[in-house]
Amino acid sequence: MSPERFARITSMLEHRQPELTVLLERVHKPHNLAAIVRTADAVGVSDVHATWEDKAMRLAGNKSATGSQNWVNVHSHETTAEAIQALRDQGMQIIATNLSDNAIDFREVDYTKPTAILLGQEKTGISDEALELADQDVIIPMVGMCQSLNVSVASALILYEAQRQREQAGMYKGECRLAAQESHRILFEGGHPIFTKLCKEKKLPYPPLDDEGQIDASDDWWEAIRSTKK
Repeated sequence: MSPERFARITSMLEHRQPELTVLLERVHKPHNLAAIVRTADAVGVSDVHATWEDKAMRLAGNKSATGSQNWVNVHSHETTAEAIQALRDQGMQIIATNLSDNAIDFREVDYTKPTAILLGQEKTGISDEALELADQDVIIPMVGMCQSLNVSVASALILYEAQRQREQAGMYKGECRLAAQESHRILFEGGHPIFTKLCKEKKLPYPPLDDEGQIDASDDWWEAIRSTKK
């Protein structure tokens, strides 16, 4: 891993926001999914959650993570209730994009709190079940004839408002807030793709890295890597 690569990945890890995420409910267009995952990465979101319309979209979800260079984890859930409960277990408030009588401007939400942004399917929107489980409906003010934005555009607006608030609160400064095992995985896979592939083929654990991101493995690990046996 070059010093420049190490510095870039380390900087990215220090800006990750583990208590900010997106929950996609049956988003079924691959280009929207890919755009949302890309925006999530851009603002420091490391994990996206989703329920799927069908198996094909579940596979597309995995490919979207790959398309974003494996920087974002896409977590699949069987049901909306299961997904929301998993996020509540992490102490997150659930913010739903929905035009309703009690909806507020999306900029009025405090995104410095642990937050999951719930986005619905392109045609039918968020399900009634999900809306009942959400904490707050939000709207993006519009003065034209259209009443809604493309789901990927809506997610970008809300995520960048969350980034603005968190940046003002100093939440993009300081040490990496990801779990040590997760940050090590990302750093190793991002900096040593060839050895990552070998580790997976040979079912070997990722070795330690030194302060410059170079592999600091035992002789036994190196011998196992060089072995022709899988």
